[in-house]
Amino acid sequence: MRARADALTMLGELDLAEWFIVAKLGGAAIGPTKRGKGTTLMALADGKSGLPVGVTLASASPGEVTLAQQTLTARLVEVLPTHLGGDITYDSDGLDTALAEQAITMIAHNRRNRGQTQDGRAARQLKRRWKVERLLAWLHRYRRVVVRYEYYPENFLGFVQLACFLILLKRLLHPR
Repeated sequence: MRARADALTMLGELDLAEWFIVAKLGGAAIGPTKRGKGTTLMALADGKSGLPVGVTLASASPGEVTLAQQTLTARLVEVLPTHLGGDITYDSDGLDTALAEQAITMIAHNRRNRGQTQDGRAARQLKRRWKVERLLAWLHRYRRVVVRYEYYPENFLGFVQLACFLILLKRLLHPR
């Protein structure tokens, strides 16, 4: 899958400077939540066309902020982004400092209970966040990803990675 991502980078179809992160909750398996057990599927999408850059699977118990670093390590390409966009959940001082050590700027809207941590100009980049939502829509084309039949999380993650591979392969065969 890494070779497909590298090939798309060479064609200019993959933007490695700006990525977006999103989490999808659902599925019965790993961690307890308020509603029962659940799984969190974390996905990274590039800033140009919403192609998958990385996916990981974790328990639904910890917050999405704590899973952001794990998702970055599960990326498909070698380089790290310069900007990482996310929703209001990712507005955290701990995440900002951890990403700043890797020269990554986290762009997220400010929470109400916190002061102004980012200027409004950076938050305008979140208008392109629909691209990561499009990635989730592309993943939902595959029935094994939408309805989780697998008991073991490794098997489910394998099907999600296979779906990401097919998305990358489709873009490689039919570039825009």
